[in-house]
Amino acid sequence: MRLFLLPISTRRSLIYCQRLNNQLSSETTYVDRLTARASNTWLRWEKAEKGWRTGWQRKVTHYGNKLFETIPHEEWGLKSIPPLSKRRKDEELKGKKEVEVIFPASVIAEDKVKLALREFAGDERQALHTKWMWATIISMPLSAPAALIPVLPNIPFFYMVFRAWSHWRARSGSRHIDFLLDNRLLKLTTSSKLQLAYEAGGLDVSMKQLDHDVGEFREEAPKTISKPNDEPDMERMLLTQSNGGLVSELLDVPELEEHLQRAIKQVEKALRADKELQEEKQDLDNVTKEGEPKR
Repeated sequence: MRLFLLPISTRRSLIYCQRLNNQLSSETTYVDRLTARASNTWLRWEKAEKGWRTGWQRKVTHYGNKLFETIPHEEWGLKSIPPLSKRRKDEELKGKKEVEVIFPASVIAEDKVKLALREFAGDERQALHTKWMWATIISMPLSAPAALIPVLPNIPFFYMVFRAWSHWRARSGSRHIDFLLDNRLLKLTTSSKLQLAYEAGGLDVSMKQLDHDVGEFREEAPKTISKPNDEPDMERMLLTQSNGGLVSELLDVPELEEHLQRAIKQVEKALRADKELQEEKQDLDNVTKEGEPKR
């Protein structure tokens, strides 16, 4: 497998695991097969024709996909990391597999990469997913009345099953990173292609443009990328919707684009909320100062 650590803003990053082709067939577990079957069913429902027999399937997937967008991108990223089975642990300890962590060195320094990985693998992160996994499992009986609805499946129950599995899988991914860090089994690797994508900033740059004239592009690209050791006071975006797709294209990992777009949307929304909160706080401070009696 191969890990990608991609800074979305100056303070938040996305982690994603690419399962290499030669590993997919030999490492497929029962849970993986069950997950693949559920994914295929979901895709079939998305393409269901309109009508009273199958129309509800399209509606379920439509609203379900909106609900999925609210799941934190950290959880999605950790879920992409396979659980640490006994066989995998033995193979990784024996050094048969080298786990690369690819990152843009122009944006994040190597020591900061390790700190970011520690955050994904920390006790706080694992405790969070454990807490919500059990909370979801305990809440499952509350969905029992929905089973009385004729024709339709018990959608609330299946969603709770999905959320419990999602938290379990994210916790497993976190534990796997923790294992790799503790045993020093990670190889940090910089990527020049990845750095180009970050340098693109808000420019409308295509893959062909980068291939044809990299030098000219570097001169045109905005010089606003933070240095590896910079600690800006204000958090700001490093990736946007325009160059998020370029990252997955340059890395030749098509499935990464969906994770990036989701993470970018969530971080942008969080930054807008923080900005509005700061503005409200500033307005409140100004009103308080104006109301104070003059000496």
